[in-house]
Amino acid sequence: MLNALDSLKQYSVIVADTGDLDAVAKWRPQDTTTNPSILLSAAQDPRYRAIVDASMDVDVESTLDRLFVAFGCEILKRIPGRVSTEVDARLSFDTEASIAKARKLISLYESHGVKRERILIKLASTWEGIRAAQRLEREGIHCNLTLLFSFAQAVACADAGVTLISPFVGRIHDWHKAARKVDDIPPSEDPGVASVTKIYNYYKKHGYATQVMGASFRKTEQILALAGCDLLTIAPDLLHKLSLIEGGVVPKLTVESAKKLSIEKTPLDHESFLWQHNTDAMAVEKLSDGIRKFDADARKLEAAVGVLLPKSRAVA
Repeated sequence: MLNALDSLKQYSVIVADTGDLDAVAKWRPQDTTTNPSILLSAAQDPRYRAIVDASMDVDVESTLDRLFVAFGCEILKRIPGRVSTEVDARLSFDTEASIAKARKLISLYESHGVKRERILIKLASTWEGIRAAQRLEREGIHCNLTLLFSFAQAVACADAGVTLISPFVGRIHDWHKAARKVDDIPPSEDPGVASVTKIYNYYKKHGYATQVMGASFRKTEQILALAGCDLLTIAPDLLHKLSLIEGGVVPKLTVESAKKLSIEKTPLDHESFLWQHNTDAMAVEKLSDGIRKFDADARKLEAAVGVLLPKSRAVA
């Protein structure tokens, strides 16, 4: 019998949000996304100690780069599509350093025989991150702009010609739930679902090539409310829950319906981007909070790697 997950695959590309290689093999997604939090968990898993050991290099930074690429290469053996690999969160406000790190990661992948077409470089959706992505795209390095919470971020990403954006449904939901002091918000009123819907319709109405990948889901209802979105990146526990729901899925987002809408095009320069983004308190708070959390997990991963490196080489 058809289940919700299989039905959803007819309308949206399913992406696994995990670094668990067994989960990737089990769910067989098209693409997979990673971030420092995910890889911290994977690197601490005894099953993957050999990958960690094989990634050891002369210092912590080089080891982390090799580790991110090693997990990416292993993931790519199990999927037909792409893997997203994240640039250090500490570089979120440094365009030149972000570009240099992206080039280094791509070079490492290519040294393993992986073509850059199978890699998405993840950058935070700061103005500096978006500018880095714009330049990288011109070099054939495709980018996934993450930690996206405001419409201004989405517009700027599309105008920059990035390959993919990842609006964070769950974190938007969490903020508004706390602000309203309620236990839950139904999908029909969910600000996270509404945000992705607005972005999707804007992109399709104006013919942008940038794809929308809903991310950071808290429950299956949010995912099903966005059926038809270009891509949906889903954690293994929610993939499992979707597989248990019997019956087909009706697409909620379509190019045809978006084209019929009356939506004004609103390109942004640096000043208008900053103004519009900063009028959204949720987006300002969640972007900075997301950068801090990814950085904290990256530092934990650095510490764990530093312990494993020979003391004579463990210089960060």
